[in-house]
Amino acid sequence: MWSTILEITFGAIVAIVIAILIENLRKPRLQLRLAPPTDITYVNHPAQNVRFLGLEVVNMPLPLLARWMSRNSAIQCHANISFHHLDGQNVFGRAMAGRWSGSPEPLPFSVRLGNQVMIISDPSRLTTRIDIPSGEAQRLDIAARFDTENMCYGWNNESYFSDPVWRNPNWQLNTGRFLVKVTLISAGERKIGLFRLVNDVPRQDFRMDNKLPNDVVHD
Repeated sequence: MWSTILEITFGAIVAIVIAILIENLRKPRLQLRLAPPTDITYVNHPAQNVRFLGLEVVNMPLPLLARWMSRNSAIQCHANISFHHLDGQNVFGRAMAGRWSGSPEPLPFSVRLGNQVMIISDPSRLTTRIDIPSGEAQRLDIAARFDTENMCYGWNNESYFSDPVWRNPNWQLNTGRFLVKVTLISAGERKIGLFRLVNDVPRQDFRMDNKLPNDVVHD
């Protein structure tokens, strides 16, 4: 009888361990990668030539042998971005809420009612959260630089309402090199990445690089 009880208990423990391992394997696995800069030429906008910098956030697929299952989506994924001097000190003393490049621009739109035109803002366009399915990626905005200017700016939804527009003084970075810390949060899971922002070069060379081995930041 005791051997039967032991076999049942052992089988139950094995089943529980396997279930835990499977659930752990299926959790989202976020990875941060450098994304190519995006150069855009505008007409009748606050700047004519703009270079945007961003990162690619990937929810990594399951290993090949485990793809008979599906990895969970990264639900309500959002990012906090902080800018640091090369000695690790936070430039602004706070973090910036990240903006996903693929999300709608938070611009107001007009509606005509008879002879009146009403300007309406859509709160849903201010979202900073997104779902990333397994094996897919989303681009996260980091910074932008305009025309012949030497300074750059952290870029997020606030940039559309700043004064001046696009050039948010709250996130202005002067000429130099900086560290960028990105904290991704999704359903309680966290992923932190550290990169370099290079802004002591012409706009066409304005870029982000991987961090150096000795780069650290202070919260």
